[in-house]
Amino acid sequence: MADDKKKTDDVKEEDNPRFEQNKREKPVSQIGKVISTGFIGGVFWSLLAYLASILNYTEIKPSLILQPIALGDWKNGTLGEFISIVLIGVISIGVALVYYAVLKRFTSMWIGIAYGAALWGLVFFILNPMFPDLKRIFELPRGTIVTTVCLYILYGLFVGYSISFDYNELNTNNEN
Repeated sequence: MADDKKKTDDVKEEDNPRFEQNKREKPVSQIGKVISTGFIGGVFWSLLAYLASILNYTEIKPSLILQPIALGDWKNGTLGEFISIVLIGVISIGVALVYYAVLKRFTSMWIGIAYGAALWGLVFFILNPMFPDLKRIFELPRGTIVTTVCLYILYGLFVGYSISFDYNELNTNNEN
């Protein structure tokens, strides 16, 4: 009888959720992954844009996003740059959700590249009047244009391919 109790205690210990080794992490939802991909992508690529502006590859800094809304000289300093980087990360969540809603089924990296190029066109052609310090596209130096196009394309590739890969991986696992 004591052996039977010991066996049931062993089984209970192995399946007992109180023990750390028996705890299972809850998987992150698909939308949660999209949100984190968007935020991380926005912060990472705007940090690289800030580095590119420090190294004089581009005239455009992330703080450009604060030009229409913020008052004061702080927006042109380091504090303004880092606040802008976080703000771009937040806006990037919306950009990632749009990609998820419209283009998640495509597995080609070219879709992400095209998405990044379309975002560049949106900012530099359509939204240009919103930013008083942003010159028209034909007035910008060639180096600035090339650098910003590359950053937007890489951003679109990162966000797009990450979202599409995860979506298609989840659907493949659910089918099996």
